[in-house]
Amino acid sequence: MVKLSLCSVALWVSAASAFSPTATQNNVATTQLSMTSSDTADSRRGFMAKAAGAATLATFGMVQEPEPAQAFGGKLNKVNAKLVSYGVPPIDKLPDGFSPLAEVWGRGRNRDPLLVSFVFPTDWIVTLPSQDVNGEDGTIQAGEYAKGDTATFFLYADPGKVDNLLEQPKDLFQTSLIKSISQKGNNVYQNFKVTKLTPKTVDGQDFMICDFKYELLTGAGFEVDRVGVASVTSVGSAVQVLWTASTRQRYKKTETQLRTIADSFRCYSGGLAASKIEYDLAMD
Repeated sequence: MVKLSLCSVALWVSAASAFSPTATQNNVATTQLSMTSSDTADSRRGFMAKAAGAATLATFGMVQEPEPAQAFGGKLNKVNAKLVSYGVPPIDKLPDGFSPLAEVWGRGRNRDPLLVSFVFPTDWIVTLPSQDVNGEDGTIQAGEYAKGDTATFFLYADPGKVDNLLEQPKDLFQTSLIKSISQKGNNVYQNFKVTKLTPKTVDGQDFMICDFKYELLTGAGFEVDRVGVASVTSVGSAVQVLWTASTRQRYKKTETQLRTIADSFRCYSGGLAASKIEYDLAMD
């Protein structure tokens, strides 16, 4: 395994771009890479950042795979009306440049429903789970995929409901995050590390904010350094994670955004209006 090489990355990206979905297919613009003849330091950094984003796009399954239904988050009033209808607190304040989201994960018969809420940058694309006769597949995700910036919801069922979340050892959070980033297999990452844990409690619900980093292993044989922030909680019968990440090169620019997303994460199981949940399930 080798670190990014300009020549090898250029060859791989040019081949991968031929399979990338166009904007008309899934609203994700195809990444285009170019180098100026002057070969300045800025152009090199821009090239590497775009190449890393393209590598992330492919590794997270955004290339050569059918996309679930997509939708943008609604305006604050609409989302808050939805939250209130489920009997949970509304979003108090929407940061500038962000859109709100509130969606039910688990409408299919194969999952127990959860109400998931968070905010995301207005120019990001939201992807929702797909539904068919076999149940529900996929997850709730938002991102600027071509640049490798993502926020993804994950349910970790193995531990069951975890009481006293903030008193749990670091291993629980590290394992939860490794499960989150490795849904496509254990061979897609290496050198994962949780660098900081910050406990918080909102409206009686415990969350652990986790800073982490890892190396993403691409199918082209090189590594992409990624840095992220996640929020971990436990409601119902499992542990829930909203994890956000960018490439290391972009993290200085995106850190504030990623922390805002993670801090805004809420997840509910009990306390939902049962009739509304049944109505949503019946609609699917």
